[in-house]
Amino acid sequence: MLRPGALRLRGLALRDFPRRPSSAGLREGQESPASPPEWKDRAETVIIGGGCVGVSLAYHLAKAGMRDVVLMEKSELTAGSTWHAAGLTTYFHPGINLKKIHYDSIKLYERLEEETGQVVGFHQPGSIRLATTPVRVDEFKYQMTRTNWHATEQYIIEPEKIHELFPLLNMNKILAGLYNPGDGHIDPYSLTMALAAGARKYGALLKYPAPVTSLKPRPDGTWDVETPQGSVRANRIVNAAGFWAREVGKMIGLDHPLIPVQHQYVVTSTIPEVKALKRELPVLRDLEGSYYLRQERDGLLFGPYESQEKMKLQASWVTHGVPPGFGKELFESDLDRISDHLEAAMEMIPVLKKADIINVVNGPITYSPDILPMVGPHQGVRNYWVAIGFGYGIIHAGGVGKFLSDWILHGEPPFDLIELDPNRYGKWTTTQYTEAKARESYGFNNIVGYPKEERFAGRPTQRVSGLYKTLKSKCSMGFHAGWEQPHWFYKPGQDTQYRPSFRRTNWFEPVGCEYKQVMQRVGVIDLSPFGKFNIKGRGSTQLLDHLCANVIPKVGFTNISHMLTPRGRVYAELTVSQQSPGEFLLITGSGSELHDLRWIEEAAFRGGYDVEIQNITDEFGVLGVAGPYARRVLQKLTSEDLSDDVFKFLQTKSLNISDIPVTAIRISYTGELGWELYHRREDSAALYERIMSAGQEEGIRDFGTYALNALRLEKAFRAWGSEMNCDTNPLEAGLEYFVKLNKPADFIGKQALKQIKAEGLKRRLVCLTLATDDVDPEGNESIWYKGKVVGNTTSGSYSYSIQKSLAFAYVPVQLSEVGQQVEVELLGKNYPATIIQEPLVLTEPARARLQKHGKKTNLEKGPSRMTKL
Repeated sequence: MLRPGALRLRGLALRDFPRRPSSAGLREGQESPASPPEWKDRAETVIIGGGCVGVSLAYHLAKAGMRDVVLMEKSELTAGSTWHAAGLTTYFHPGINLKKIHYDSIKLYERLEEETGQVVGFHQPGSIRLATTPVRVDEFKYQMTRTNWHATEQYIIEPEKIHELFPLLNMNKILAGLYNPGDGHIDPYSLTMALAAGARKYGALLKYPAPVTSLKPRPDGTWDVETPQGSVRANRIVNAAGFWAREVGKMIGLDHPLIPVQHQYVVTSTIPEVKALKRELPVLRDLEGSYYLRQERDGLLFGPYESQEKMKLQASWVTHGVPPGFGKELFESDLDRISDHLEAAMEMIPVLKKADIINVVNGPITYSPDILPMVGPHQGVRNYWVAIGFGYGIIHAGGVGKFLSDWILHGEPPFDLIELDPNRYGKWTTTQYTEAKARESYGFNNIVGYPKEERFAGRPTQRVSGLYKTLKSKCSMGFHAGWEQPHWFYKPGQDTQYRPSFRRTNWFEPVGCEYKQVMQRVGVIDLSPFGKFNIKGRGSTQLLDHLCANVIPKVGFTNISHMLTPRGRVYAELTVSQQSPGEFLLITGSGSELHDLRWIEEAAFRGGYDVEIQNITDEFGVLGVAGPYARRVLQKLTSEDLSDDVFKFLQTKSLNISDIPVTAIRISYTGELGWELYHRREDSAALYERIMSAGQEEGIRDFGTYALNALRLEKAFRAWGSEMNCDTNPLEAGLEYFVKLNKPADFIGKQALKQIKAEGLKRRLVCLTLATDDVDPEGNESIWYKGKVVGNTTSGSYSYSIQKSLAFAYVPVQLSEVGQQVEVELLGKNYPATIIQEPLVLTEPARARLQKHGKKTNLEKGPSRMTKL
């Protein structure tokens, strides 16, 4: 029980608390079914689940004009997690495009009552995140650099303003606040009922109780959805079933990585000091105390996020399923679990010490391993979509409903949200991993969010490369789609700890040494996390010609190709090699493996191409060998002639490296002389040891992905997910060389690109340099010109060759000329920046061509500063 001075419990035992909140805008009693009695045998879309997310999707699809939208709810609308939610709404999110989801939700909620005639109980008193430590102030500055090029209002405010907005605070420790004036809270029940009214108004059918008992796929891609009331043939199904989503997935053989978490909040009775206020208090988030607090009528509502040691998972629901009939029930409260947070809140808001608790709500919310929901079509199952795993369903519901509706209706996502892609998880995502990560994610809800953040629970998974045991004690590993991959390597005497920071930290000097190693000698990098697909068959060439904007490489050659959306956006970047007539090896980044595979499989099905597509990601390892001595080292281990005239840039060959079969591609993301060696995963350790042994005379060393990023930025190599994605077209991204608008095939996005080109570009990707203090651009920082935000960076790093920061950025076309001066905002300060002629450093093939003609390269024109590293 709570210690003296804590919140009084009014003499009630824990078991005597109401089983259902009577405050927080929640409704007593059951909501009577209001759906019309008719039944439809056919539907364009069947949505499974009647929480706020599912009902929002029904509303958006119907409003956009889709006929035959059917929602099926097993019991009643809002049953599950929606009805007991605290209902917080905020414009804030550290994810760039998730801000758009929050924005769309709030803008919908502002007009929904007028549109539907249903009261939604929407309050917008604003919200304040409190900083009580200097590092938290840095985090706020870091977030502000990513805010100014968005439509949402957000400011850092001083303690005086904080106290003016929230006069009940103890100001002793408060240094600053992050203020969103449009934030607030909404009644989840009323919100869902208003969305339901709107959905019906526009023609959607909402059926409940209508539990789905079976999902049967048909050869043409449609589904038979069976319920006790009958069966519906659907062109697509959307799983929006909340904490029942796992059961729905299991009907079709999918094991969605989700787990319910017990989340508690308490509601107080009237507090005189709150009642006396002339305006509603803003929502408060005390990040060090790890809780939120808002006004609830004349009292307060307080909700903490316990540490991962104290929080409670409902793991039995994962192993044994959700108990039959569970819907609008709650768990027993456990105030001991949250006592530390209560004490922190009473210190911050002293009036809480005199408050009485009238409700304790302890209900299930569903977490994915990384706390983000899973939204979109699922790889491996045609026309099966998900909108599940919402730890914050109220603020996500409106925006996600619009996002999914637009994607379904137009065949592509309206903007990039790969961080929510359900295909970011795979077979490596075990139940044990899901439990460990959900516990970590819940417990870390309010920790400082650093750049290059790593979280270590549940690692490693089964998805380790053949080099993991060899390298794990030598480097700092990063997590990439289940894989462990070296970020940077230690040297004797160096600090080996994980030390996240908003400024340069302990990896800075070691990465500089790795950069110098590749530029002057030779380095080896583990690239095994690449996604790898084999495509073959009579229709393989035609399929890839339809998918890719580039031409198809000849047998024995490789090129860089981009898959575009119908609107001409960059859906994916691939390395395509034709190994033998009609047989192709496709390589993509680790984070987009199943994202890209789903797109390829869908195009193959729609076009009826006679192809066989295999995902060979887990079967093959990849080693990159790069640097001026790369050829000399590898030539010692093979009889294949690796000379420049015989093994040309962008060629691919099958050969043996010290009797180990590999597919060798002469390509390197470093831009230096190099090869990628694809081989059986079980051969990785032996291949690595032989290469390292052969390269002793050349001083061979390891390098990691941090050095790789610095090298590729200097060569002006774009990265998918940063410089290009579903928010960008290849022309503005500077990818014209890879887009062949004159090729005969009518590739996806070709007509849209022609129109974009004819209309002219509004912005361009540029490369810029800036002299900073001890901080470097990461990407998504605001670009300023004459006091206004005009664009944003996409990625950045320190350039070890010129000892300045380097970044890519999108700016208006009129500001894209070489020599143009702009400013880049970093941690609350604007740094002068200059647009430069790219690349900063020519690639090795380009330098070789210049040298053949007796011209100096840009590495030779000035003194090298790498000697200082």
